[in-house]
Parts: sequence; C-alpha cells; structure tokens
Amino acid sequence: PELCAVFHCRECWAVLGDSLQLCSPGTARLGFLVCFKVTADVVWEDSLLVGLEAPLLGCAYNALSCRSCGLAVGFILYSAPSDLASLRGLFCFFKDRILCYLLENQMVVEASKVDFPDVTL
Repeated sequence: PELCAVFHCRECWAVLGDSLQLCSPGTARLGFLVCFKVTADVVWEDSLLVGLEAPLLGCAYNALSCRSCGLAVGFILYSAPSDLASLRGLFCFFKDRILCYLLENQMVVEASKVDFPDVTL
C-alpha cells in the first residue's frame, strides 16, 4: 500500500480501523472513508435511520459509534440511490470524526487532510 495509516476516534483515540481495510477513499464532496472491516471499538445501532440531508438524503443506514466514548463516527448504508449503492453494507467513517496515524512518518493528521489512493471496488 502506498499510504499506511491507522484510523483513530477523534475524541478518545480508540483504534477504529486501518488503511489496509480501506476500499474507497470517498470524495471531497462526500467527506467519508469506506472500509471492509473495523475493530471491535466500532459499534452500530440495530435500528435504521433515514438521511434527511446530503449526502445521505433518502438513504437508510445504521449509525456507527466509538465503543469507548460514544462519538458518532460513521454509518453502514442499508439502502441508497444508485450513486451510493456500491457502498451498501460497508463501514463508512466521517472524515471529520477520525484522525489518521500515518505509519511512514509517524504523524497524526486529520483524515480530511489525507489523500488516500483510489481503490476499485
């Protein structure tokens, strides 16, 4: 992998996932990262929520939160329009709720400031 990072909760620094499980860096417009797997420090609600604002407008999803501090860190799409359909069932982290520890240079940066390489789903 070109860029190896560990994803941490912005509030309590719990480890939520890593870039080896990253399957889509998202886009600047969407503001989230998409992963195949997450750690046990990520929990999700059983009940479905419905998005009332973009980019989740009209989507049904389960909210993801940090087990340690309860911060809402993302979502799992249950149903979505065609432009987001490929992300159903995957773990989506809000970039503004996570920090990245970059292994190569041992720095912590906001996820919104990191450009991960594109990955084909």
